[in-house]
Amino acid sequence: MSIVKVREYFRPFQMENRILEFPVSSATVQLAAEALHCEPARIAKTLSLMQSSSPVLIVAAGDARIDNAKYKSVFHVKAKMLQQEEVEPLIGHAVGGVCPFAVNPGVPVYLDVSLKRFRTVFPACGSPNSAIELSIDELERYSRFSGWIDVCRDWSGG
Repeated sequence: MSIVKVREYFRPFQMENRILEFPVSSATVQLAAEALHCEPARIAKTLSLMQSSSPVLIVAAGDARIDNAKYKSVFHVKAKMLQQEEVEPLIGHAVGGVCPFAVNPGVPVYLDVSLKRFRTVFPACGSPNSAIELSIDELERYSRFSGWIDVCRDWSGG
């Protein structure tokens, strides 16, 4: 189970007890916002995309959507979401619990600037009913991100 991998991932940092588990699904931005009693924009959704022959993760604010032109200008390929059946084998987490922690080796994680307007955000933790509240600095540190990018649109301020 992916949440077990995420707990183990956070254990050396003494962060595993900050993982929240809900009696209801948090598998979508809206469901996560309801479970957490927060605005949907503060949900740090993790998007799984394919670039040529390798996957990449982009963590963005819950109200942001991939802008194809921006994406292509950054990555020089068209944005292509992974198929549902590809996500778990390529990323290490199933759809609904994809997060930037304890992912398969070689999967780069990028953070979209849509997140920078918040003091804290809530990424999932490997299951469809989990999350963790992290500051932006903590998100950078624990996601082992490759860099900040600007590939989204439709968010407040973006």
